[in-house]
Formats: sequence, C-alpha cells, structure tokens
Amino acid sequence: MKNLNSILENTFYKSIIGDKNQKINNIHFNSKIVKKDDLFIATKGLRTDGHFFIKNAIENGANTIICEKLPEILKTTTTYVLVKNSLKILPIIAKNFFQNPSEKLKLIGVTGTNGKTSIATLLYRLFKKLNYKVGLISTIENFVDNKKYKSTKTTPDIISLNNLISKMVNSKCEYCFMEVSSHGIDQKRINGLKFTGGIFTNLTHEHLDYHKNFLEYLNVKKSFFDNLPKEAFALSNLDDKNGKIILQNTKAKKFTYSLKNFSDFKAKILENHFDATFVEFDKKELWTRFIGEFNIYNLLAVYACASILGENKLEILKIISNLKSVNGRFETIFSEEKKITVIIDYAHTPDALKNVLETILKIKKKNQNLITVFGAGGDRDKEKRPKMGKIASILSDKIILTSDNPRTENSEEIISDIKNGISNADLKKVISIRNRKEAIKTAIILAKKNDIIMIAGKGHENYQEINGVFYDFDDKEISKNFLFEI
Repeated sequence: MKNLNSILENTFYKSIIGDKNQKINNIHFNSKIVKKDDLFIATKGLRTDGHFFIKNAIENGANTIICEKLPEILKTTTTYVLVKNSLKILPIIAKNFFQNPSEKLKLIGVTGTNGKTSIATLLYRLFKKLNYKVGLISTIENFVDNKKYKSTKTTPDIISLNNLISKMVNSKCEYCFMEVSSHGIDQKRINGLKFTGGIFTNLTHEHLDYHKNFLEYLNVKKSFFDNLPKEAFALSNLDDKNGKIILQNTKAKKFTYSLKNFSDFKAKILENHFDATFVEFDKKELWTRFIGEFNIYNLLAVYACASILGENKLEILKIISNLKSVNGRFETIFSEEKKITVIIDYAHTPDALKNVLETILKIKKKNQNLITVFGAGGDRDKEKRPKMGKIASILSDKIILTSDNPRTENSEEIISDIKNGISNADLKKVISIRNRKEAIKTAIILAKKNDIIMIAGKGHENYQEINGVFYDFDDKEISKNFLFEI
C-alpha cells in the first residue's frame, strides 16, 4: 500500500479534506473496478464525467477521492483532494503510485499511421533473440518478458501503462517497445512517461473522424517528438513527406531511414517474391521472409533502432533474416491443390490498401488475377471510404465489397460510400456481399488456378462488431476453412 502524501508528490491541489496519510491500495478512474482502500480520481472524459460516479466509488470501497468539484455530502471516513484539473494530475499520480517505472528501463515509442504494430512487435522479438528481457505494448498483445497480457487499446490509459511498465521493471526487463497512437497522445495517456526514443513511420489519411483535419493529426504526432528529452533519440522515415517536419522541433538526437532518399540508415529492394524478399541494408545483402516495400520500411526501422541502441549490426541482420511476419500483416495462405493464394492484411486506410495491392501487382504474373475483399469500419472516418474504393478498383481485377466492423452503421450505406469512389467503368468489377463470411467464400469460389485473393481490413482481429455485439470472426480461419474444403 502507498501513502497518499507520496502519491500527491509534485502535484498542485487546492485543498485536502480528511486524512492526509490515507493508505492507498490502488488507483482508478473507473468507479466500477474500485475496491476497498482504493483511490478514485474523477476525470471528465469525452463521453462521461467521473464526478457523477463518486458515490459509486465510495460505496465500492474508495477511501480517497480526487475531484474538481466536491460532492454535496462528504463522508467523514473519506479523504477528498480538490484539484483544478484531474486529467493533468492523473499522469503524475500514476507515475508516483507505480514509482516512476518508465525511468527504470528503456522505453521506445513507435508512432505513425501504418507500421506501428509490426515495428514494435519485431523489435520485441529481435531483442528477445538478443537475450534481453523485454516488454511489448501493442494493438495485438502486451508482453511482460514472456508473460502475455490482453490488449484492449493501441495505447492503454496512463494507469494501465504505468502498471504494465512497473510489471516489466519487476521482471527485470531492460526495454519496452510500445505503440503510441494519436488518440493516446492527444488524450494525455502517455504524459509523465520517460521515453528513450521515438520512431516515426508515416502519416496518411486516418482518424479524421477524431482529429479536425490532417494538420491537427500531424501536429499531435509531432508533439510526441517535440516532448522527447534531449538524451533520447528520434528516428524518422525520410521518404514520408512529413518525415522532416516531425523532427523540426525535437530536442532529441535525430536519425533518419529511407529507401529512396539519402539518410542515416538506407535499404534497397533487390528481388521480390511471394515467399521472400532479397534486400540490401546499409550495403549488406540478405534474404528476409517479409514481402513488400512497406514491410521493408518496417524492418529498416527495426534495424535502425537496434543499431542506435548499440547492438551489433551484423547480429541484427542475422536475426532479421529469420524473423516472421506479425499476425494479420500480409499473411499468406496457399492451397497446393487449387493453386490459389490468400493474403490476410490489416490494411484499413487508403495508403495501407494501396501499399499491399501494389506489392501484389509487383510480384504477381500476367496469368494471375487479383480479387480484393474489403469493407470499412462503421462510426469512423467516412472520407477514406471512396478513396479506398478508387484504389481497389484501379489495382484489382475483381472487388467484393463487404462488412468490416459496421458497429452501429448500416453496412449497405458503408458499401455505398465506398462505391462512390469507383468509376462507372470499374463498377463492373464490383460484387457487394454484406455478409463477410459469404464474401470470403465467394472470392474463393470465383478464384481460378494461380489467382490471388486479398482480404483486407481486419487482419489479426478475431471478432466482428455489429450493433454493440462482438461476434467471433477470424478472416484467416474462415479463409482456411473454405480454401481447403470447397
């Protein structure tokens, strides 16, 4: 248990009513999970105000309440800490309660539109191969060395983050590789964490349902690098037009990587195949199991980061040549009997979809047709839908439009939005099948010998969200069932 005084260290508060030496068992901003002798901090969120749940928190056992407005009735056994802004104090409280865990290991943040999960996960795997104890915080899964924890958000809340990193410190992890989302930055979920380095992947059309415009989205990402300490490093993709902008105001040591421009870390693709790519990293040649230019960018970022952290470059390349792709990222399934290839990818933005389809076109032969199955998430950025439709129609031989995670939207309307980007001439390529399982089945039935089926949008996800209900759904497993049974 922690003492309230130590938890409030370096915070500014207006007043304390009650026992200043309360013993705190845990800290929460969700009243539902509060237990005996916990501290509850009432924060104002986008949808709810924690001040309405102070009574519930006390009933559940909270002995301390941090709030911006005192409740009308005060309990004599409860301590109340009155503050100006709960959200600003929350990161300091979280850091204090878990004893500044991010200062006790090397925390590397990976941000950008595409590639975050792959880079963070591959860095975790690489450093495990280098015999380090390592942590991972990602969209797919979180790891404290070898122990797996469920992932619910790309960037967890600040209490969960400090808790996870604290577990890593207790397990003697030397590194933590972490995805940093724009939502996480904007909502102050990473405030108070000390980063050893930051990696910028790219910036494309995404999350404009949340951010007002692309400039705001860029500035949020840039703020992560602006706030890196001078002893940290900032690694940026110079082939992205925003790569230089990201580094403009950082105090950290600047490094760059690229395939097309002069940079600190350079790669070149020598040969493309469906099962491997022959590449050159800093004039050293190697084969890798990863396919496509976008994956080589990810590997180059991994190589550059490990090099900056002082690892032997030849050893890094040796391990990279044996690494396997991340779940749901350009995963291939091949039917020897039908001679059909199915590719599963998380691509759910215009740029990501363009990257995977162009990758396939560069490798596929003239006698192979490309069938693309995809949709778009409901209750999210609608502007990207017609753009994705246009890209798919130009780069595919046939398109099957279907549901992604429609959430509370009508999937027919989502499909209609996607069709708005497809020319009248290309509409003949399009089949619309709302049921995603039937769409995948139809693609496999339509595919001929040597054809390629690209199933985009859900990747690693094993569910489909429809009207608030989560149904079991795995593109890879469903594809396998139809590919090897039909």
